[in-house]
Amino acid sequence: MSGRVEGGGGADGRFADYGRPRRVDGGLKARSTRGAIGRSWWSRRFLEVLESFALGTRLTRGRSYARAGQVISLDVAPGAVTAVVQGSRAQPYEVSIALPPFPPELWSRVEAELAAQAFFSARLLAGDLPPELEELFAAAGAPLFPGGVAELRQRCSCPDFAVPCKHLAATFYLLAEAFDADPFQLLHWRGRGRAELLDRLRALRAGEPTGPAAVRAGGPGGGVSPVGHRDAGDTPSTVERDGRDGVDVPPVGAARALAGLPPAPLADAVDRFWLPPVPLPDRPPSLETGPDLLLRQLGAPAPAIGGPGLVERLRRAYRLLGR
Repeated sequence: MSGRVEGGGGADGRFADYGRPRRVDGGLKARSTRGAIGRSWWSRRFLEVLESFALGTRLTRGRSYARAGQVISLDVAPGAVTAVVQGSRAQPYEVSIALPPFPPELWSRVEAELAAQAFFSARLLAGDLPPELEELFAAAGAPLFPGGVAELRQRCSCPDFAVPCKHLAATFYLLAEAFDADPFQLLHWRGRGRAELLDRLRALRAGEPTGPAAVRAGGPGGGVSPVGHRDAGDTPSTVERDGRDGVDVPPVGAARALAGLPPAPLADAVDRFWLPPVPLPDRPPSLETGPDLLLRQLGAPAPAIGGPGLVERLRRAYRLLGR
């Protein structure tokens, strides 16, 4: 929580201690010089969530600070964002915004879901966060954004009673722009850095085990089996690890559909090589429409290019072509 209001006099009633913020050379400035801050869906969504907590009018107090470069430094770490913001006093204020990171077991579940769908893996490996990611995280019990203002622990060393104060608000705005520049900063705040997340996704997509089981040391006569090696009795979801027991690896991607199929010798499968191993789902029903549907949806063209008569001529042509 913050203390007394900066710019409004303390308990002794002195107003001279507070005034315009001190100018900062080389401070972090918001790239947006006017209007809304945030270009990507995830940064805009982050600010929308904050505004939904009735923080909208309070956030605007820090917009001028963010654009004037009053934030000296900003650092994102798992569970905590820290910043140093220059106000009207000689000593800059220390700001922190804490949000509980996801525990490792929850991240493991999320990573398994991400690796199971090539769409998410490809987009993340390309450095992008698709909008559908928010729904996937929420379904896994790991919402990307805070669900209430109580989840955020906001601290500032300034004497302002308001939460957020202008220093916290400026930090929120620059944090949103940090998410614009690097979307993985949002995931890093939630407990998983870019390099670790992408390494785990690559391992899961390749069928390699992850987590503590992946580093088990084999004793005499045992060891880690090569990736992809299976004994005759193994199913696609179990990989022999050390000669004594197996470690269940959650199936991902196509392995989900193939996990229950018995292994078949190659010679017995040559004649069925181009056939699907499991029945394909029925195609979704399609709505039959007339060939002139687009013409019915558009208005009449201008008289200069034919007017309503042109529509009738095109409709006859569409019907003839549709046959």
